[in-house]
Amino acid sequence: MLSGLRGVGKTVLLNRLRGIALAHDWLTIKIEAQAGASAARDVRNVLARELQIASRRYAPRSGEAVFKSMLRTVSSFGATFGVSGISLGVDLDPSRARTGVVDIDLRDVIEDVARAMRAARQGFVIFIDEMQDLDEELLVALVAAQHHAGQNELPFFVVGAGLPNFPARLADARSYPERLFDYRVIGKLSESETEESFVIPAKSVGPTYSDEALELLVKASGRYPYFIQEFGSAMWNVATSHPFQRDDATAAIHARLQRLDSGFFPSRWDRATPKEREYMLAMAEDGEGPSSTRVAAERLGTKVTSLGPHRAQLIAKGLVYSPEYGEIAFTVPGMSDFIRRQNLER
Repeated sequence: MLSGLRGVGKTVLLNRLRGIALAHDWLTIKIEAQAGASAARDVRNVLARELQIASRRYAPRSGEAVFKSMLRTVSSFGATFGVSGISLGVDLDPSRARTGVVDIDLRDVIEDVARAMRAARQGFVIFIDEMQDLDEELLVALVAAQHHAGQNELPFFVVGAGLPNFPARLADARSYPERLFDYRVIGKLSESETEESFVIPAKSVGPTYSDEALELLVKASGRYPYFIQEFGSAMWNVATSHPFQRDDATAAIHARLQRLDSGFFPSRWDRATPKEREYMLAMAEDGEGPSSTRVAAERLGTKVTSLGPHRAQLIAKGLVYSPEYGEIAFTVPGMSDFIRRQNLER
């Protein structure tokens, strides 16, 4: 389970892990959780469809009992959750994955697919991005299915990525997730890693950085991978010669902040209601934070409890998270700086 702020590379790492599994011929599917009224239905449909698509390569083995059972259950699961038009060349199994109860049906399909993968000396993995947005029913069902697979020595694995608050959601879903999953926090790079991220790609094709230019870029990036990408890209656009100099770095930082301030940050700010923005403005006074919920309430001249609904909505929208009890922080690095740069006021 990979958790961290936005822009630290969780999705890239998730895709890399999936690539390793595919290279070993494992059966893998990837879904992205969603928030919203139709999210639960849509994610189930995507899960069932992707599973049917991934299972098609085993259709030629339908003469083997374990694979025939797998294909029939996968077909049943797809029919139960509204997938049509994908044939696996077998009849549905009326006794498996047909209840419409996701906890029961998911266990059926995972069990039968994993048994077939075990027979093939392979594994079955579901990769889930934005896992904090999974609806409670499906989240609980996946945790229970992982537990069941572990107890029965089945090669099934859930690999998820999400915001810092999602391990807490897993803990709330069941009492045993801490024993099921390996938790990894993905965060800032070290200073030396950040320098390498600027220097090595450039050096591979010739250009180099002066010490002053590199120092400015490392500081401006905050050592967050997404910002390293952005500032490194901007340097290539503004510099006319190399080694890259301090003035080049200053121009690159200015150009990229303008771009971030016109799209990346406003797209998040605009999702908040006026009251939620007031809360974010109060948080911004603490810089990168985290902010005390008590202090934020004092700044707004109200009680912590009265701000609870606004805080909950900001968390639900993925704009903030709670690193510790009584604390709140932005999920996007640099959000407080953006607010200050725009001279936004309460």
